[in-house]
Amino acid sequence: MDQMVALYIVPTPIGNFGDISARALEVLQQVDLIACEDTRHSGKLLSHFGIETRKTALHDHNERDRVQWIVEQLDAGKSIALISDAGTPLISDPGYHLVNYVRKAGHRVVPLPGACAAITALSASGLPSDRFSFEGFLPSKEKARIDKLEFLKEDPRTLIFYESPHRILYSLAAIIEVLGADRQIVMAREVTKIFETFLSGTAAEVLAIVEADKNQQKGEIVIMCHGFSLSDEEGVPAVAVTTLKLLCEELPLKKAAAIAAQIHGLKKNALYKYGLELDL
Repeated sequence: MDQMVALYIVPTPIGNFGDISARALEVLQQVDLIACEDTRHSGKLLSHFGIETRKTALHDHNERDRVQWIVEQLDAGKSIALISDAGTPLISDPGYHLVNYVRKAGHRVVPLPGACAAITALSASGLPSDRFSFEGFLPSKEKARIDKLEFLKEDPRTLIFYESPHRILYSLAAIIEVLGADRQIVMAREVTKIFETFLSGTAAEVLAIVEADKNQQKGEIVIMCHGFSLSDEEGVPAVAVTTLKLLCEELPLKKAAAIAAQIHGLKKNALYKYGLELDL
């Protein structure tokens, strides 16, 4: 391990202990201190690998109060690792304020690659993965949840959410209400664990399965929604899309959309927006 003083961002397994990297184990073994989201939870992982490095708690409720103390440890020449309960720190987990403060204080922040539930689930979802937006947890209050989905309703990227078991039915119902019952979604549950499950179909179909099977309302959950498609929503014919693509090979999008709209009797703004969605 690089012996220079630094804050190391260390991902931990999201379920299967075998997913931890050799480098992560080396760092956790050799740093002077490990900042944990929950020292008792992380203690099980560290004990499993025989790591006896000193631990300290750093979570949502104390992060702002602890950052100065941690910087003081770095100032004193100590190296520190940051871990969360599972996955990559800062991704819907504590650490943002710490990393920001440490960087401003002039210390190195060294990230390690590793497990992340959102990326792991997306890779097996069958949904478009070239462009996606990770949105963390949907708001717990109904109005805020609906408002959030309304804001994302016409986002063409695959949308990724984390969700807790006790809110999964409410969130699926909200997705149906705002994004539509026919929006294609995938719900991944307990990824990398014994009861790993992927449910795919329309939002209405997935909700029906989850309502009927209480086992699907348990564990760690990732919801992925297919992005908004202008062609589906506004009925852009396939032939018009073909024309638009051909014209864009020789013309700017705005001009190509105007000509394609004239040929097919469509609104040029709809074709222009669709062209933007396709990045023509």
